[in-house]
Amino acid sequence: MLKSMTAYARAENRLEPFEAVAEIRSYNSKNLDIVLHLARPYLPLEERIKAAVAGQLHRGRVELRIDIRELGDDAQAFEIDWPRARAYHDALQQVKDTLNLSSDISLDLLINAGGIIKPCEKEREIDSLWPVVEGCLLEALSALDKMRQREGRALAADFRRRLDDIAQQLDLIEKTSDGLLAVYQDKLLLRIQALTQGNVDIDPGRIAQEAAFLADRSDISEEIVRVASHLEQFRRIMDVEEPAGRKLNFLLQEFNREFNTMGAKTSRTEIAHRVVDLKSELEKIREQVQNIE
Repeated sequence: MLKSMTAYARAENRLEPFEAVAEIRSYNSKNLDIVLHLARPYLPLEERIKAAVAGQLHRGRVELRIDIRELGDDAQAFEIDWPRARAYHDALQQVKDTLNLSSDISLDLLINAGGIIKPCEKEREIDSLWPVVEGCLLEALSALDKMRQREGRALAADFRRRLDDIAQQLDLIEKTSDGLLAVYQDKLLLRIQALTQGNVDIDPGRIAQEAAFLADRSDISEEIVRVASHLEQFRRIMDVEEPAGRKLNFLLQEFNREFNTMGAKTSRTEIAHRVVDLKSELEKIREQVQNIE
C-alpha cells in the first residue's frame, strides 16, 4: 500500500489536570526528519515523542507542535524576584536623588524592568503528564496516516494508468521491431545496388550475413523483456505493506536505463519516437514517486 509523505493532522486530548494539542505536518524527504516544537518545561518528553513518531512514520520531514496546558487554580501561579525588585528600586531612588527629581517611583516603573514577576517554576511529574500527551499524539498520527493513505491511493491509481500506457507502447515497439532481418537485407541490397550501379554481382549469403549482424546489434528484445519484468515488479511493490518509495525510485532508474539502451540500439524512427514518449511518461511517474513514503 502506497502512502504519500504529504499530510496534515491535528488532535486534542484532556486528562485532568492537563490538556494537550498536537499539530503535525509532513513533507517530502529522503529520510525521517522530525522537527519538534515543545515548550522548555516539557523538554524531558522529547525523546518519548520522537520515538512515538518514528514508530509510525518511516520517511519524510515531520513538523510537530505540541502545546500543553495545565488546568486548575495553581496552574498560573507567579513568584516575585524580591532581590531584583529591591535592587531596581534602589537604582531608581539613586537616580531620583542625584537628579533631584520630585516624581514618585511607581509600580509601572518596577514592572517594566522585567523579570521581577514571573511564572513559578515548579517540578513537573513527567510520568503523569505523558498519558495525555501520548493519547493526543497517537490520535494525530492516526489521522495523519489516514490522509497519507488517501493520497497514496490516488497516486497508485495514477501509476497504474501510466504503467498500462507504457505496457501498450512496449507491445507496439515489440511488434515494430519484428522482421528486422528482412528489413536490413532489403536496405543493404538497395544500398549496394545504388553504389555499384548494378555492375557487381552480389553474394546473397554475404548480404544475409551482414544483415544478420546489423539486426543483432539493433535487437532490443532483451530490453523489452526486462522492461516487462520491471512493470510487473512495480505493480507488485505498490501492493506491499512496507514503505515502497525507495524501491520504486530505484526501479525507475532501471526503466530509464533500458529505454536509453533501446533508443541507442534502434535505427527505426518509429521506435525511437515511442521510446521518447516512454521516457516522458517515466519522468511523470518519477516526479510523483518522490512523494511516496
